[in-house]
Amino acid sequence: MGLDLFFWLVLCLPLNFTLLASTFYQVLILSDLEADFINPYDASSRINYFIVPEFIGQGLLCAFCLLTGHWIMFFMTLPVTCYHVMLYMKQTHLIDVTEVFRLLSAEKKFRIAKILLIT
Repeated sequence: MGLDLFFWLVLCLPLNFTLLASTFYQVLILSDLEADFINPYDASSRINYFIVPEFIGQGLLCAFCLLTGHWIMFFMTLPVTCYHVMLYMKQTHLIDVTEVFRLLSAEKKFRIAKILLIT
C-alpha cells in the first residue's frame, strides 16, 4: 500500500501533470499561430523546445507502469509511447518552420487527442 501511494503521488501524478501542461501549451501555441498572433519561427521553436523532454517523460511513465505492474495504465500509455518512438525513428518529431501551416490542423488534432489520452 505504501509503495503504491508513493508511486502515484510522487512519480505518476507530477509526470502526468507536466505532460498535460506541456501538451496544452503546445495546443495554445498552435491556436495562436492559426489566429496569426505569433510567427511560424517562434511557434515552431517554442513547440520544439518541449518535444524531446515530453517524449522522455512519456517513455518514463510507460516504463514505470510496466515495472510496477500497473497493467491498465501501461496499456493506456503504450500507444502514445509507440507513436512517439515511431516519430523519433522517422525523424519527423520536430515541427519544421516552412511546413508548419500545412501541418497545422493535423498537429493540433494530434495534441488534442493526446490531451484526451493523458487525462
